Amino acid sequence: MILSRLLAPFACLNGAMAVALGAFAAHGAGPAVKTLLTTGAQYQMIHALLALVCVLWPSRDRLILIAGGMAAAGGLIFSLALSAIALLSLKAMGAVAPIGGLLMILAWLLLAVCALRVPSKSA
Repeated sequence: MILSRLLAPFACLNGAMAVALGAFAAHGAGPAVKTLLTTGAQYQMIHALLALVCVLWPSRDRLILIAGGMAAAGGLIFSLALSAIALLSLKAMGAVAPIGGLLMILAWLLLAVCALRVPSKSA
Protein backbone atom coordinates (compact mmCIF):
# COMPACT_ATOMS: atom_id res chain seq x y z
CA MET A 1 0.00 0.00 0.00
CA ILE A 2 1.44 3.36 -1.02
CA LEU A 3 0.39 5.04 2.23
CA SER A 4 2.59 2.75 4.32
CA ARG A 5 5.52 3.20 1.90
CA LEU A 6 5.27 6.97 2.34
CA LEU A 7 4.47 6.99 6.04
CA ALA A 8 7.63 5.21 7.21
CA PRO A 9 10.10 7.65 5.59
CA PHE A 10 7.93 10.62 6.65
CA ALA A 11 8.01 9.38 10.24
CA CYS A 12 11.77 8.84 10.07
CA LEU A 13 12.36 12.34 8.73
CA ASN A 14 10.17 13.70 11.52
CA GLY A 15 12.29 11.81 14.04
CA ALA A 16 15.51 13.19 12.57
CA MET A 17 14.09 16.71 12.63
CA ALA A 18 13.02 16.26 16.25
CA VAL A 19 16.55 15.23 17.25
CA ALA A 20 18.05 18.23 15.42
CA LEU A 21 15.53 20.61 16.97
CA GLY A 22 16.11 19.16 20.43
CA ALA A 23 19.88 19.45 20.02
CA PHE A 24 19.55 23.06 18.93
CA ALA A 25 17.28 23.75 21.89
CA ALA A 26 19.81 22.21 24.26
CA HIS A 27 22.98 23.73 22.83
CA GLY A 28 22.24 26.73 20.64
CA ALA A 29 18.99 28.35 21.67
CA GLY A 30 18.64 31.15 24.12
CA PRO A 31 16.67 30.66 27.31
CA ALA A 32 13.68 32.58 25.94
CA VAL A 33 13.03 30.03 23.17
CA LYS A 34 14.45 26.84 24.69
CA THR A 35 11.18 25.69 26.26
CA LEU A 36 9.14 26.10 23.07
CA LEU A 37 11.73 24.29 20.95
CA THR A 38 12.12 21.47 23.47
CA THR A 39 8.35 20.99 23.72
CA GLY A 40 8.00 20.92 19.93
CA ALA A 41 10.85 18.42 19.58
CA GLN A 42 9.40 16.11 22.23
CA TYR A 43 5.94 16.04 20.71
CA GLN A 44 7.34 15.57 17.22
CA MET A 45 9.50 12.62 18.31
CA ILE A 46 6.70 10.89 20.18
CA HIS A 47 4.39 11.18 17.20
CA ALA A 48 7.07 10.12 14.71
CA LEU A 49 7.41 6.94 16.78
CA LEU A 50 3.64 6.54 16.89
CA ALA A 51 3.57 6.75 13.09
CA LEU A 52 6.18 3.99 12.86
CA VAL A 53 4.13 1.84 15.24
CA CYS A 54 1.18 2.32 12.90
CA VAL A 55 3.28 1.23 9.91
CA LEU A 56 4.26 -1.93 11.79
CA TRP A 57 0.77 -2.62 13.21
CA PRO A 58 -0.07 -6.29 12.48
CA SER A 59 -3.51 -5.82 10.91
CA ARG A 60 -2.45 -3.34 8.17
CA ASP A 61 -5.84 -1.66 8.46
CA ARG A 62 -6.12 1.50 6.36
CA LEU A 63 -7.48 3.40 9.37
CA ILE A 64 -4.32 2.58 11.32
CA LEU A 65 -2.18 4.06 8.55
CA ILE A 66 -4.41 7.14 8.52
CA ALA A 67 -3.86 7.43 12.28
CA GLY A 68 -0.10 7.23 11.67
CA GLY A 69 -0.29 9.92 9.02
CA MET A 70 -2.29 12.14 11.34
CA ALA A 71 0.24 11.59 14.13
CA ALA A 72 3.24 12.43 11.94
CA ALA A 73 1.57 15.43 10.31
CA GLY A 74 0.26 16.70 13.63
CA GLY A 75 3.67 16.42 15.28
CA LEU A 76 5.28 18.25 12.38
CA ILE A 77 2.70 21.04 12.30
CA PHE A 78 2.83 21.49 16.08
CA SER A 79 6.63 21.53 16.15
CA LEU A 80 6.93 23.92 13.21
CA ALA A 81 4.37 26.28 14.74
CA LEU A 82 6.23 26.40 18.06
CA SER A 83 9.54 26.86 16.22
CA ALA A 84 8.12 29.74 14.19
CA ILE A 85 6.89 31.41 17.39
CA ALA A 86 10.24 30.90 19.13
CA LEU A 87 12.69 31.65 16.32
CA LEU A 88 10.80 34.07 14.08
CA SER A 89 8.54 35.75 16.65
CA LEU A 90 5.52 34.82 14.53
CA LYS A 91 2.90 34.99 17.27
CA ALA A 92 0.18 34.24 14.69
CA MET A 93 1.50 30.66 14.54
CA GLY A 94 -0.09 30.24 17.94
CA ALA A 95 -3.31 29.73 15.99
CA VAL A 96 -1.70 26.95 13.93
CA ALA A 97 -0.27 24.90 16.82
CA PRO A 98 -3.72 23.67 17.96
CA ILE A 99 -4.29 22.19 14.48
CA GLY A 100 -1.25 19.99 15.01
CA GLY A 101 -2.44 19.20 18.51
CA LEU A 102 -5.86 18.21 17.26
CA LEU A 103 -4.34 15.89 14.63
CA MET A 104 -2.22 14.23 17.31
CA ILE A 105 -5.22 13.71 19.58
CA LEU A 106 -7.32 12.33 16.72
CA ALA A 107 -4.50 9.95 15.79
CA TRP A 108 -4.46 8.46 19.28
CA LEU A 109 -8.25 8.16 19.36
CA LEU A 110 -8.39 6.53 15.92
CA LEU A 111 -5.69 4.08 16.94
CA ALA A 112 -7.68 3.24 20.08
CA VAL A 113 -10.75 2.52 17.97
CA CYS A 114 -8.68 0.29 15.69
CA ALA A 115 -7.20 -1.54 18.66
CA LEU A 116 -10.65 -2.25 20.04
CA ARG A 117 -11.76 -3.67 16.69
CA VAL A 118 -9.04 -6.34 16.71
CA PRO A 119 -10.55 -9.66 17.82
CA SER A 120 -9.01 -11.01 20.99
CA LYS A 121 -7.22 -14.37 20.59
CA SER A 122 -7.58 -15.21 24.29
CA ALA A 123 -11.37 -14.85 24.42
